[in-house]
Amino acid sequence: MIEATANAPLILLTAGGTGGHVFPAEALATALAARGYRLGLVTDKRGQAYGGRLGALDTHRINAGGIAGKNMFARLFSVVELARGAWQAWRLIRKLKPAAVVGFGGYASVPAMMAATVTSVPTAIHEQNALLGRANRLLASRVKRIAASFRETKGLTLTALGRIVFTGMPVRAAIREKAGQPLPPLDGPLGVLVMGGSQGATVLSEVVPAALALLPEGLRARLDVTQQCREEDIDAVRAAYGATGIRAHLASFIDDVPERLARAHVVITRAGASSVAEALCVGRPAILIPYPYAADDHQTHNARAVDAAGAGWLMAQDAFSPATLSARLQGLFEHPETLQQAADRARELARVDAAEALADVVEGLIVTQTGRAEA
Repeated sequence: MIEATANAPLILLTAGGTGGHVFPAEALATALAARGYRLGLVTDKRGQAYGGRLGALDTHRINAGGIAGKNMFARLFSVVELARGAWQAWRLIRKLKPAAVVGFGGYASVPAMMAATVTSVPTAIHEQNALLGRANRLLASRVKRIAASFRETKGLTLTALGRIVFTGMPVRAAIREKAGQPLPPLDGPLGVLVMGGSQGATVLSEVVPAALALLPEGLRARLDVTQQCREEDIDAVRAAYGATGIRAHLASFIDDVPERLARAHVVITRAGASSVAEALCVGRPAILIPYPYAADDHQTHNARAVDAAGAGWLMAQDAFSPATLSARLQGLFEHPETLQQAADRARELARVDAAEALADVVEGLIVTQTGRAEA
């Protein structure tokens, strides 16, 4: 780690509070700190305290407010809050004089990014999903670089296309350490990892145990299941697995996801950006059930990109039943070459060096010794 000096260039990061925004910001902060940059974080006043590398940064809180899904009065209030936040961010940027400002989506990032663009500070945004988020859509035509997690990102205007760079989605270091590991032997226990997002998903708790119970006895006996469940669902899920004798480890929070991914043959999960990126990085085929109420249905776009690449399979929630899931799993387990091919495609689709690639993009924006920022 290179220790930042007092006169090292300052880079401000700005992000909303969800994991999809925080994880890549955390990864970039770690990569830039290793290169000797000073770092700061700008977020809204509602945000909770961050941990890890972000939690150690000088944090500046400003006003912000989301607009989507609100009535007219609430939207008007949010616009006022965004305007107040932009003014606060403008004053902050004038004071701190950062070399670059990087946004990770969420309305909390909008004021700082808008202020940076009007003060001619080099800017970049990172988009975690295969569909440009609403906040990033507001900013895409103004920033110098758009870093994308997927090779094809929808929602970009023609004027913004020339600014896009494929960096991939940064993941935690513990996940990267498992990157590229071969699938476990396909003639032994069959590892199934079920993740429902940050708080589990009731639909997975209802469908997955019932689907696994429909598998032929020979396959059921080989299953080794790890499933994240909501706390209120665990007893029912445990009873369902107990009735069929399937080995299952259940938890409301899985604290060893990297190891569980490495031991899995297939992952069943929502299609949030972080969940998808982690499965791809380790090289694990995924059955993706997009959360149908996600903003702009962005999880379906993520799942469709993985499906099209042959690295997994999209299953819409309205078609996600014990019978359909069981049929899919039986076909995969009885034809392990299909699992192996999907694992190979997952590794090809992932970009393990995403954090370093994103750091390269940011460095490319910073004013050079000749005094010119990269165009």
